[in-house]
Amino acid sequence: MNTALWVVQGVLAAMFLTAGALKVSGTREKLESFMPWVQHYPTRVVRCVGVAEILGAIGLVLPGALDVAPWLTPLAASGLALLMALAAVHHVRKRERPEASFNVVLLALALFVAIFRFGPNAF
Repeated sequence: MNTALWVVQGVLAAMFLTAGALKVSGTREKLESFMPWVQHYPTRVVRCVGVAEILGAIGLVLPGALDVAPWLTPLAASGLALLMALAAVHHVRKRERPEASFNVVLLALALFVAIFRFGPNAF
């Protein structure tokens, strides 16, 4: 189970790090071309979401890998799960079902990490 958790943590970290870096560094026009939801929020909010994703990605991997404050890993997973729940709600309200489905999958994976890292497979 520990190996499965590390694999899921690594995949989630890579995805959130990439998405967060794009949101933090990309121009608004570039982001709007492949993330239509950006049109509905101020640039500061988009950048803030990107920073949260980057910090969450770091929190998924580094505490456990370095054995420094490993309790941060399930907290990071919980934060990312909350972020994905909010994103899914936004996409459902805008009738964007495929995007909402993707957010729900990421939510489930983040919850998987949070539950098992808080519980039986804690570091």
